[in-house]
Formats: sequence, structure tokens, C-alpha cells
Amino acid sequence: MPFEKIPNNKLSLFVVNQIEQMILRGILRPGTRLPAERNLADRLGVSRPSLRDAISILTNNGLLETKAGSGVFVANVLGNAFSPALVNLFKSHDEAVFDYISFRRDIEGIAAERAAKQASEADLDVIKKIFEKMVTAHHKRDNSRQESSLDAEFHLSIIEASHNVVMLHMMRSMYDLLKEGVFFNRQALFVNKSNRQVLLEQHEKILVNLINRDAHASRISAETHLDFISQTLQENMIAAKHEEFAQKRLEIEILQKNSS
Repeated sequence: MPFEKIPNNKLSLFVVNQIEQMILRGILRPGTRLPAERNLADRLGVSRPSLRDAISILTNNGLLETKAGSGVFVANVLGNAFSPALVNLFKSHDEAVFDYISFRRDIEGIAAERAAKQASEADLDVIKKIFEKMVTAHHKRDNSRQESSLDAEFHLSIIEASHNVVMLHMMRSMYDLLKEGVFFNRQALFVNKSNRQVLLEQHEKILVNLINRDAHASRISAETHLDFISQTLQENMIAAKHEEFAQKRLEIEILQKNSS
């Protein structure tokens, strides 16, 4: 992990500041385990008592948590972003799905535009490596779960590359709800072979535009991708309704046949 040596004065506060910055910038994510105490103290160039003081401050501030026998972890600071009542509303009303996608379209279009302008080469390398994993997963059978997970990583890496920490943490919270199936089953998008290919090509186009530092094209490609997801979900919902009605008609036909 990219920890840096700390100056000798006010060591614990410098440690606190550095770890706070890494959490704020998304380098240390919720659930990340910190290195063992001795290892981390050596990396930071501080004494273990100074490190303990810093960890105590961060724990009291709700940013770290200690699990007995396991170590120190970044706390789930996004856990209460949405109330349980609101999450249940999202689950029970279809319009929330399309409002969610529309919101993502707007935010991720802006994020892609910003990333094309502001991303470092290291940022672009991260996005590129995630896309390479997506390509590998694409060529495997029955791999919708991994493709779905990498899809989320790809989009979050672009938001990280936009270097707007408010946007980053807000969208990470939104993705957590998506992973839990609150809005829709994202894996279903990857079951259809033609969809899988289109989605991969759309991600590749976003990546190419980012690498080319074309801000306008990056935004358009991100928005086009979310438009496709919205259209696909609408078609899937309509098809599911049609199948439901067809099943009911079939049941009636069977009942009539058996009664005749």
C-alpha cells in the first residue's frame, strides 16, 4: 500500500491525516484491512505507540474499526447513506430503477468528462487493467457474476479518476445498493450473449475516449452506455409481463382441456 514516511513532529496527527486522505480519496475502501501494526509503523516511519494513538483517534471518529483476532479495518462509512425505509421503497417501485439509471447517466457522464481532462496516467492504467479483466471474463462461460462485479469496478474507477471525492463516495453508496439487488439484477444484463458483446464494446469505447483525452466523446459514450442499459431493462420488463400473461393463458387452456 502507498504509505509515506511521516515527519517526526506530531507523528500521530500526521498518521491520522494520511489515513484520512487515503479514505477520502478512495484508496482505502470500506472493509480494507490495514497492515499489521509493526509493518504499518515501519512503512510510516513512526513508533508503534504513535501509530496506536492515531488508530485510536480514527476509531473514535468512526473511520476505522478493530475486529478481535482479525486486525484493524476501514469502517463502512457509507452504511447509513440511505434509510431502510427508503431502500424498501426503491425495491418496491419500478420507477426507482429508471430514476436510478437516469441519475447515473448524468453523474457518470460528468465523471467521464472530468476524468478525460484530469485523470493521471496511473488512473488510466487502473481503468485499462480492469477492462482487460472484463475481456478475460467475457470469454468464459457462465461468468455473469464476475462480469457484473467488474462492470461496477470499471465505472467506479472512472469516478475515482475524476478526482471529486463527494461524487466518489456518493456513487460508491449507490453501487452498494445495486450490488445488493435493490434496483435490478445486474447479472441478468450479462446472460444474453448479444448484450454481453454490446456492453463490452461500449466499455471499450469509453476507455478509448478516456485514453485519447477526448472529454466530449467520453461523456457521450458514458451516457450512451447508460441509455442502452435503460432500454434493455425496459425491454426485459415488458418481455417478463408478456410471459406472465402467456403463462396464465396456458393455464386456462390446460384447465379447459382437462375439463372437456
